[in-house]
Amino acid sequence: MMIPTPSPFARHWDLDPEVIFLNHGSFGACPRVIMERQHELRREMEAQPLRFLHHTIEERIDACKPRLAQLVGCDVEDLALVANATTGVNTVLRSLTFAEGDELLVTDHEYNASRNALEYVAARSGARIVVVAVPFPIVDASQIVNDIVSKANDRTRLCLIDHVTSPTGVVMPVAEIVAALNERGIDTLVDGAHAPGMLPLDLRQLNVAYYTGNCHKWLCTPKGSALLFVRRDRQEPIRPLSISHGANAERSDRSRFRLEFDFTGTNDFTALMCIPDGIAFLESLLPGGFEELRQHNHNLAIAGRNLLCEALGTKPPAPESMIGSLASIILPDPDPAGAPMMAGDPMQAVLWEQYKIEVPVMNWPHPKLRLLRISPQIYNSIEQYDYLAKALQTIV
Repeated sequence: MMIPTPSPFARHWDLDPEVIFLNHGSFGACPRVIMERQHELRREMEAQPLRFLHHTIEERIDACKPRLAQLVGCDVEDLALVANATTGVNTVLRSLTFAEGDELLVTDHEYNASRNALEYVAARSGARIVVVAVPFPIVDASQIVNDIVSKANDRTRLCLIDHVTSPTGVVMPVAEIVAALNERGIDTLVDGAHAPGMLPLDLRQLNVAYYTGNCHKWLCTPKGSALLFVRRDRQEPIRPLSISHGANAERSDRSRFRLEFDFTGTNDFTALMCIPDGIAFLESLLPGGFEELRQHNHNLAIAGRNLLCEALGTKPPAPESMIGSLASIILPDPDPAGAPMMAGDPMQAVLWEQYKIEVPVMNWPHPKLRLLRISPQIYNSIEQYDYLAKALQTIV
């Protein structure tokens, strides 16, 4: 088969031209111009460390936030910057107090790292985790809302839910879930690892208690950049994982929330400082800015998914309305070896070794299915998905 060419926009990235990279969703990929911006900041930091990390760090962190806050629809005062969404989930869960008999809701599609954090705090406090089974394939978002609400009661203290599920690529109906649980006095922590840059966000309107999301994925910023939103009336108990100088600061010009989160110790803050640059770069790629970029990536995900389903004779496992730019298909047969989700799959190895295709293949246990996930970014092309479809036909 002829090796496919990527999108013309691939010229902005330093991705290996010999690899068909179809896995933006795992760790993102940073454009060259943003990496260069980070290098500039690092050189400045190492040229004058004291000035950079002491005299000007506060104003530099302040400058990171307004454009991001605008993009996700929140006030700067309610926004903290953290290393990644897993850090955001841990920050909230390990700040809250639970007791024996409390119940914590989660679905069986929850990201493994976040589920582990929930298991940790539950075991420490004696709280009980209530797992809501979400069918896959799925045909109706309202079923998810009803199933979650049916498990809520007067012992429920929190619901942890992915906005976009990592293995299955389903966009959860978080607005309806948050609203229904708010009516019952139950807070929600949304793990929006994939959402910033993939989905339109308005955290004020969502009225969620806690929301965290990565910037390094669909905003293409350097690794180590993410957001944590905490609604103003929920900020008092939320503390960073590293308690530092802000804990006993006597200043009154800033909230305790900002004083603690904006500086948690010596670190490389340059990834965070590149967030406005990443947003500006992605906005500049298409005439319609982010709205057109999101739609472009969604359309490519649907087109790629349809090509793969047609090649394998399978049906799309979720409606287009529940897909962003992350989509999974069900492969014809489960992996007979039953490889765990994090251990890789023999088919994934074949796709890499024989075709130089980087795409995740994993087992999904609810029920036992074998999934292949695509996650297009603007540097991908439909020709690359056609190449993947032909490779899968050969392997299967």
